[in-house]
Amino acid sequence: MPARAATQAKLGQEYVERFQKSSNCEPSYMVGVLEEVAKAIAQMPKLIRVAFLLSLEVFFAAAISAFAGPETQLLWPDGAPGALGTEDADRPSLQICLPASKAVGTGVVVCPGGGYGGLATDHEGKQVADWLNSLGAAAFILKYRFGPRYHHPAPLQDAQRALRTVRSNAQAFGVRPDRIGIWGFSAGGHLSATAGTHFDAGDPNAADPIERVSSRPDFLILAYPVISFTAEYSHRGSRKNLLGDAPDPALVENLSNEKQVTAQTPPTFLFHTDEDTGVPPENSIAFYLALRKAGVPAEMHIYQRGQHGVGLALKDPALSSWPGRLADWMRVRGLLPALAQRESK
Repeated sequence: MPARAATQAKLGQEYVERFQKSSNCEPSYMVGVLEEVAKAIAQMPKLIRVAFLLSLEVFFAAAISAFAGPETQLLWPDGAPGALGTEDADRPSLQICLPASKAVGTGVVVCPGGGYGGLATDHEGKQVADWLNSLGAAAFILKYRFGPRYHHPAPLQDAQRALRTVRSNAQAFGVRPDRIGIWGFSAGGHLSATAGTHFDAGDPNAADPIERVSSRPDFLILAYPVISFTAEYSHRGSRKNLLGDAPDPALVENLSNEKQVTAQTPPTFLFHTDEDTGVPPENSIAFYLALRKAGVPAEMHIYQRGQHGVGLALKDPALSSWPGRLADWMRVRGLLPALAQRESK
């Protein structure tokens, strides 16, 4: 009988592992597995059911968590600064996506692109969070304010608040306060680069404890980012949505982030494609050269083929390798555990 109980317990563990393979179990998939569980229980002798059900404790916890979905937290529960109303568009938030297991202590605020006129929350948000979670990193998808309803500084305020929120709650989120980065795509890349060049140490006298901590990201990940607002290759749509039709030239200069890099700018990973005509790779190149001049560690990958907005390029046989290069860089930076070295023959 003990051997049989052990077999049933092992079966329960197999169900647990099927859930833990994915950080975002779909309800339809889960229903199917639950049906299998019910059939398995019905066929067991009564004395065996106890061992099996005990083995499913983690399974049911994962099921409840997945059905509930990731937690969404408002950045300012009592209203964001400069809010124009109380609609969803006026309430910036973080979708908190924590790894199911093997957390490594790294957290990343994810900024989807959209030209400062929308948010590409699937392939530049949810898919990115899933990828990070699969490596044990926590992800925080930022829903920031954008035009034409909002202009600068609202998006930057939201990004800075997101970084402060994660850092001030680092222990609860299972991340280290010195391993919190920001990852942006396209206009979200501009927002991330802005957060990496426009930050402060926090206000120690602030009544709000979140405002007491630093808004400086510990690292930047920029995927086909908008960088310059002054160069001929600038993305005019992003500039207009963020700054309006006739912005102050000094503000345009200040938000051309290749001109704002200093030695305090965080280490940066850049990805772009040569075929990107929407946001040309000169944006990434200019930022990389500024980082190099300032002595900031940086790595850049420019692939020959690929249009703008590819995200993780999961279905492209060549471009889909770029997240692997990012993972390698994160390991070099100590943001992910190093891979076991291959034994020399």
